[in-house]
Amino acid sequence: MIEILWQSDDAVVCVKPAGMTSQEGGLVDVLRQQLGGEIYPVHRLDKPAAGVMLFARTAESAAFYGKAIQENRVHKAYLALLTGVPETAEGRLEDLLYHDPRRNKTYVVDRKRRGVREAALEYRVVAEREGRALVRVRLLTGRTHQIRAQFAARGLPLAGDGPYGGGKGPLGLWSVSLTFPRPDGTEKTVERMPDGLPFAEFLP
Repeated sequence: MIEILWQSDDAVVCVKPAGMTSQEGGLVDVLRQQLGGEIYPVHRLDKPAAGVMLFARTAESAAFYGKAIQENRVHKAYLALLTGVPETAEGRLEDLLYHDPRRNKTYVVDRKRRGVREAALEYRVVAEREGRALVRVRLLTGRTHQIRAQFAARGLPLAGDGPYGGGKGPLGLWSVSLTFPRPDGTEKTVERMPDGLPFAEFLP
């Protein structure tokens, strides 16, 4: 049973389990069966990651939320468990990223070329323990594997992120908060803290 955090006639916010794809053949199908009716994905979350996700329930609302994401009116925050500690307690990371679809991996590169996109995020350390740090991340752009690639490029891969040098185990990436506009002109924020591994030792 998928945990539903909030729902209306046009949208639903739920918790995506780690290891499940957020698209067709995964969470979309499970939500259709659980809630009945159509479910439309409007953004993505890496398969090994978990946390808060927004889905539309009508074609009209899918277009509305899709446009809001394109216009950067949907704000996403994450918790990332790093295998090291950043030099500064808070900061902004800016890079050029290239995603190789064949390897399904994103690389930080030093110049613009075809397929390269600008990426930016802001972070703040919220806890440290035994040489590792839990950071809250606010995405300013939404690139594939952005958080994972940008921190790995600085020698701070996420815990459990084998492809980026973070070793084995559950991926230390959790979508903790979504703030999004509503068709009636209001704004909604939904937040859900993680529980269990790998975050348990860092949270109350």
